[in-house]
Amino acid sequence: MDQSIVMDVAQRAISLAVMISAPILGLGLLVGLLVSIIQATTQIQEATLSFIPKLITILLTLIIFGPWMGNMITEFTINLYENIHTYIR
Repeated sequence: MDQSIVMDVAQRAISLAVMISAPILGLGLLVGLLVSIIQATTQIQEATLSFIPKLITILLTLIIFGPWMGNMITEFTINLYENIHTYIR
């Protein structure tokens, strides 16, 4: 197997991982920032206060984007298995 093939597959896998994790991380970051702003303005400094809104947001994000994420991973895996004969020489 050629090194360029390995690098291409690894690059596509990393790109897919970033694309799939972006909605979860982005919305979690946004909710965490909003809760932090609310905590700063009300001077409520409870560390566990931001946990529940972020947990709910991530759960809802997984429910909404879950099918899309699953399809992307499935397409990548099917493409990898279909083209495995071109990788091995």
